[in-house]
Amino acid sequence: MRALFVALVALAAPVLAEPLDTEEKFEAYVGGRTMFFHLGDGRIYASESYLEDRKVRWSRAPGDCLDGDWYEDDGLICFVYENNPEPQCWSVELTRGGLKATSVRGLTPLTIFEAGDGEPQECLGPKVGV
Repeated sequence: MRALFVALVALAAPVLAEPLDTEEKFEAYVGGRTMFFHLGDGRIYASESYLEDRKVRWSRAPGDCLDGDWYEDDGLICFVYENNPEPQCWSVELTRGGLKATSVRGLTPLTIFEAGDGEPQECLGPKVGV
């Protein structure tokens, strides 16, 4: 009976969470889309547009954006932004509730809402006269 239970759990695991741990899997899922992030409470924390050639545009505040790049490194999805050359790497899974990203540096896991195609952020550019 225990062997049957273990076998059923093993078969069900891919349904519960699928790692998006390669460039091809991740790009196929997010490419050309804008995703919205929350910290588990449902309130929007930030958004990120996934552009051509593995470029990204991150925004934590409306109108304030950072450009960057993403790449895969040993099963993790890593991001480098124009204001910080230090890679930020995440384990990304597709779950029943959407994407979930867990930082390798112990940051709070992010839950990702899917916004769909063609909804890039509005970026106002650098602050002028401040």
